[in-house]
Amino acid sequence: MKKVNDYLLLIKFSHTVFALPFALIGFFWGVYSNGFAFESGAPALVEYFRENTRIFLFILLCMVFARSAAMAFNRYLDREFDAQNPRTAIREIPRGIISPASALRFTLLNTLLFVGSAGMINATCLYLSPIALLVILGYSYTKRFTALCHLVLGIGLSLAPLGTYIAVTESVEPSILLLSCSVMCWVSGFDILYALQDQQFDSEKGLLSIPVALGATRALAVSRMLHVLCATGILAAGWIHQAEFTYYVGSTCFIGLLVYQQSIVGPTDLSRVNIAFMTANGIGSIVFAIFAIADQIIS
Repeated sequence: MKKVNDYLLLIKFSHTVFALPFALIGFFWGVYSNGFAFESGAPALVEYFRENTRIFLFILLCMVFARSAAMAFNRYLDREFDAQNPRTAIREIPRGIISPASALRFTLLNTLLFVGSAGMINATCLYLSPIALLVILGYSYTKRFTALCHLVLGIGLSLAPLGTYIAVTESVEPSILLLSCSVMCWVSGFDILYALQDQQFDSEKGLLSIPVALGATRALAVSRMLHVLCATGILAAGWIHQAEFTYYVGSTCFIGLLVYQQSIVGPTDLSRVNIAFMTANGIGSIVFAIFAIADQIIS
């Protein structure tokens, strides 16, 4: 049991709250785009899941396996830097709790399970799974050659709603593309805030990031611009999707938490970065998903 917990800590399983809520929104939008309607409310919802449990479970497994592979590979690849950085030296590989070889095997296992689970959904997901892996695994290399690494991470998480929508419909449409772009801006923006903690270390080690390239003040400005784009995109996606009032209540809560996290981090005050990163974003994504899915069901 301890070993399982060690691997959960390795992949920061609690951070699943960032992508999973948006993945569920993509799933429900896809269900309704396929013409399904919950005409009798909750009973019809139960009936739908009774008929489509297998697809839904494999979608969830894809989320778990893809994220586990990406996080384990990132920890494996960054192990030497993590060991030198006081903030990350307590991670499982630098402390010797999990060996580099074990982390790499774990990555390979989850990669294979992800591809297999994608194939159990439909052929489209199977064919697209290598592209998804290229993005989410390739991100780990990006700090070595581009300050735009935050955008690559954002693209990786933006595949969550897009992927679940494709899993249901085997197609795309403008509202889900816009929602996915909003997720990209959201993740990129808060990752820039998080990277402020390592600005000096990254600069000394030759690693690249927006804070290293632009400095803290201008990096914050970029982060805020990305979150403005995120807020705009979420509202526009709802409008294109013909969402109703409940969706916009959730959007308002989410945007309010974007404003909050930006307000508690300054170029010389990083004391509340973890609150901005984990608490505000975790709560924001869950609340938004609850309202967005409820709006889809009751509309």
